[in-house]
Amino acid sequence: MDAKRTRAVNGVFSGVTFLSSFTVIMAVLGIFACLCLESAPAVREYGFFRFITETRWDYAENVFGGFRPLAGTVLTSAGALLIAVPVAIGIAVFITELCPSFLKGSISMAIELLAAIPSIIYGMWGLFTFAPLIENTLQKWIGGTFGQIPFIGSFFSAQYAGGVSIFTASLVLSIMIVPYIASIARDTFSQTPAILKESAYGIGATKWEVIRDVVMPYCKTGTNSGIIIAAGRALGETMAIAYVIGNRHGPLNSLFDPYTTITSVLANEFNEASGLHMSSLFLLAFILFIANFATLTAAKIYIRKKVNR
Repeated sequence: MDAKRTRAVNGVFSGVTFLSSFTVIMAVLGIFACLCLESAPAVREYGFFRFITETRWDYAENVFGGFRPLAGTVLTSAGALLIAVPVAIGIAVFITELCPSFLKGSISMAIELLAAIPSIIYGMWGLFTFAPLIENTLQKWIGGTFGQIPFIGSFFSAQYAGGVSIFTASLVLSIMIVPYIASIARDTFSQTPAILKESAYGIGATKWEVIRDVVMPYCKTGTNSGIIIAAGRALGETMAIAYVIGNRHGPLNSLFDPYTTITSVLANEFNEASGLHMSSLFLLAFILFIANFATLTAAKIYIRKKVNR
C-alpha cells in the first residue's frame, strides 16, 4: 500500500473513531439539555431548593415536591449497600482465598448470572415471593424484638400489610448489586502479589490475618471503586423498586412503611402526567441524572488519585 493510500485510510479511520466518541458526548449533552428544558417550568414555579425540600405531592392542589422521592432513593440505596457490601466482600474472599479449586468456576459463574437477570424479574419475585415471606417472618421478628424500645421502637413496627416497604426494596436491591461488588472485589483480590501473602505466612500470620492485613488493604482502591459503581447502579434501578416499595407519597414512620423513590415515581406517573406535574417529573429525572453522574465521577477521581500516589 503506497503512502498516499495509507494516509487516506488512516484519516478515514481517525475520523470514524472521532465521530463515534463525539456522538457519545453529544448524546449525554442532549439528554442534559432535554432535562433542563423540560424541568424549567417546575424550577420557575418552586425554585430548585424549595422543590427538593417540599414534602407534598398533591395532584388536587397541583403541588409537587421532590423531598420524599429523593429521600426514598437515598435510603434504599444506602440500605442496599449496607447489606450488600459485607456479603459481596465475603463472597470475594471465599472465592479467592478459601474456596476449593473445583468450585471456584461454578460459584463465580453463579454470581455473575445474578447480574444478567432482568430487573423486572427481581421485581416480580420480590412482590409475589419475597415480600410475603418478609411480612410473615422477618417483619414480625424485627417488630417483636425492637418494637418495644422507647422512642425508636415504632420505627421497627409494621403498620401496613403486604410486605412491600422500603425495607423490602433495600433487600431486593442489595441482591441485585451484590454481583457488581463481588466481581470487582474478586478480580482485585486475585491480583494481590503472591510474595506479599507468602511473606506474611512466613512470619507466622494466620489465614485471617493475611486476608485482613495484606489482601484487603492492598486491594482497597479496587474494592471501594466497585462499591461506588454499585451505588450508581442502585440509584438508577427502576422496575424492581417500583414493584416492591409500595409507591406511597406519605410520611415514613417505620422501616416497613411503603414509600417512594425517584425511579418508581417516574415509572408509575409519566403516562398520566401533564403540565406542571410532567415538568416536576423531569426535574426529578434531572436530579437523578446529576446524582449518577456525580457518583461515577467520584469513582473516576478516586481511582485516579489512588493510582497516581
